[in-house]
Amino acid sequence: MIDFDSKARLWDGNPVFQDRANKIAAAMQAAIPLNTNMRALDYGCGTGMLSFPLKDALGHITLKDSSAGMLEVLREKIAALGVSNMTVRQADLSSQPLPEERYDLIYTSMVLHHIPDTAAILAAFRALLNPGGRLCVADLDQEDGSFHGIEVDVHHGFAREELARLATAAGFADIDFSTVFEIIKDTPEGGTRGFPAFLMVARKR
Repeated sequence: MIDFDSKARLWDGNPVFQDRANKIAAAMQAAIPLNTNMRALDYGCGTGMLSFPLKDALGHITLKDSSAGMLEVLREKIAALGVSNMTVRQADLSSQPLPEERYDLIYTSMVLHHIPDTAAILAAFRALLNPGGRLCVADLDQEDGSFHGIEVDVHHGFAREELARLATAAGFADIDFSTVFEIIKDTPEGGTRGFPAFLMVARKR
C-alpha cells in the first residue's frame, strides 16, 4: 500500500503531476460541455490538482479522498486562493455507505488502478450520478507491472476493451477513450520507458 499521507506535502512540487492534471482537464473540457450549473465529484482528489483548472467551468465540486494528509494540503490551497465552490470530505466509497448527494459529473485521475474491485466502484459512480450524468476516468493503459513495481498491490493498468465492458455492465453508455498523456519513467537498465494513459468518458444510461 502506498502511503499517500507522507507524500502529500511534496505532491504539488512534481511538475509531471501538474502537467498530467492540466492535460486531463483540457481533455475533459474538450469532451464534455461543462457549465456552471453542474455539480461534480472529484474522487481520489489528492491535493486537488485536477479540480483547480476546472473550478471556474463548474458550479460546485465535492472533493473526496481517503488520505487525510492530501486533504490537509487541499484545504490550505482552497483557503489561500479563496475558492468558494469546493467542498472537501474524507471518504472511501469502497468501504463506506454511499452518500445521499448526487452529481452531474464524476471524475477520477490515476485512482482506479488503486481500487481492488473495479466493477463495484463503477457501480458506485453510476449510483451517485444524476440521470444522463457523465463519468471521466483517467488511468494507465495495461502494462506489465513496471510502473509501480510488481510488489505493489494495484491493477497494472487497464485494457480499454475490458474496462469498457465493465463500464457497460455497470450501466454506462457512449463510452469513449482517448490517449491524453504519457508518463516517462526511468528503467533499472538506465534508460526510460513511456507509459501511455487514457481518458475514458461515459454517460449514465
